[in-house]
Amino acid sequence: MEQKYLIDTNVIIYNFGNKLPEKAKSLLYTIELTISAVTKIEVLGWINATNEQLQPLYDFMEIASILPINEAVIEKTIAIRQTKKIALGDAIIAATALVYDLVLISRNTSDFNNIDDLQVIDPHTL
Repeated sequence: MEQKYLIDTNVIIYNFGNKLPEKAKSLLYTIELTISAVTKIEVLGWINATNEQLQPLYDFMEIASILPINEAVIEKTIAIRQTKKIALGDAIIAATALVYDLVLISRNTSDFNNIDDLQVIDPHTL
């Protein structure tokens, strides 16, 4: 079975800022683009951005699969926050990866330390 991934907000930002290493870019363009609903909110919630700056991000969202914050994700987020000190957005992203059995691609691996069964890949170490 092919490994599937969840892309964290920072990876999208690095990609559009041309700050991802070539191997990471190659991975992004060969996998199914899957993100959490939280990532869509974080990416498109860029304050004072122009339409010109946001358009490539909207285009990205059109081709990405966006996973909802459903009851299973909510319950997993609660469980994570009851045992770990973690920001709400990060907890929802981690829960989404766990519920859908996805490997999380994130530059901020320390944000997800010690979350049981969560696999995280730093795109800068590929």
